[in-house]
Amino acid sequence: MALLEVNHVSIAFGGLKAVDDVSLSVEPEQIYGLIGPNGAGKTTVFNLLTGVYKPTEGEILLDGKNLVGCSPAVINQRGIARTFQNIRLFKNMTVLDNVKAGLHNQNPYGTFSGIFRMPSYFRQERRMNIRAMELLKVFDLDQEYDFKASNLPYGRQRKLEIVRALATNPKLLLLDEPAAGMNPNETAQLMQTIQLVREKFGIAILLIEHDMRLVSGICEEITVLNFGSELTHGKTAEVLRDPRVITAYLGE
Repeated sequence: MALLEVNHVSIAFGGLKAVDDVSLSVEPEQIYGLIGPNGAGKTTVFNLLTGVYKPTEGEILLDGKNLVGCSPAVINQRGIARTFQNIRLFKNMTVLDNVKAGLHNQNPYGTFSGIFRMPSYFRQERRMNIRAMELLKVFDLDQEYDFKASNLPYGRQRKLEIVRALATNPKLLLLDEPAAGMNPNETAQLMQTIQLVREKFGIAILLIEHDMRLVSGICEEITVLNFGSELTHGKTAEVLRDPRVITAYLGE
């Protein structure tokens, strides 16, 4: 059984169908790409997967369980985490505290314990500190644990956002244009980071990306959207050679 199954999903805003009858299937530990021109509906699909929007038609299954109607918080707890095209770190918080924010989705202690600083609060805080530092070390960010997130270089902010998402213990990681704004060297490092995430944590990755070098370098399969509908899908190399895909990107 696929980890993620999106079956004939559509959403309309007024009279406009932003996503129309889209289906895709992501296997465990697979790196899957979702590509298409600007305005094709890619980020809308991510918003449907994470519960920001509710589809008007179709179903979304994670491990065989329907996510439609679940809140973003519940969907995150069930195993989907995401990053954003525009980095959304807590810029005035430290690197360590950004990662700990991700760990809080696992309800380490109750409100009462937190307010009154009960022993369970301190125990869980120590555990979260240890876990956050373990994650940061995997991605070579542990030496900057006490830096403000805003003081990191752009590429390392991207990496930190991925670490924070991983702190929520996902089964599926959604990356929304992770290479946006990166130079070629940063993009090459990002490819290594994405492969490390799959190998080290054993999770599946679904990414939106316009950098075709990145897509062709790491994605095993891709789906192409155009005007909210599926244009084609399949093995990456074959899809990128499809004349319809070239036309959708470059025009007639």
